[in-house]
Amino acid sequence: MVRAAPVTLVISTLVTTTLVISILLWAAPAVAQSDRCRVMDPTGTPLNIRDAPNGAVLGTVRNGTLVTSVRSSEDDRGRPWVYIADRASGKPMGWVIREFISCF
Repeated sequence: MVRAAPVTLVISTLVTTTLVISILLWAAPAVAQSDRCRVMDPTGTPLNIRDAPNGAVLGTVRNGTLVTSVRSSEDDRGRPWVYIADRASGKPMGWVIREFISCF
């Protein structure tokens, strides 16, 4: 019995450490590689800008336009969206689906 206690303690410590690391990783905010982005819609059509993730269309933005990624979110289906602003003026634009912008 004396030999089993250290093994149980090691397993318990390993599980606790793994759990703590998992919680810390889950709680940490996602950090974008860069907030400098370019609209890259593969369809070649202007990209819809929306008032919320998957919300009403406010307007469009042309392919190649430089934008700033301000913040990110997900819609109710788990798709990633970003709130963008015009790169030159800083003017807020709205939400676009993340897969159609390329950040660098």
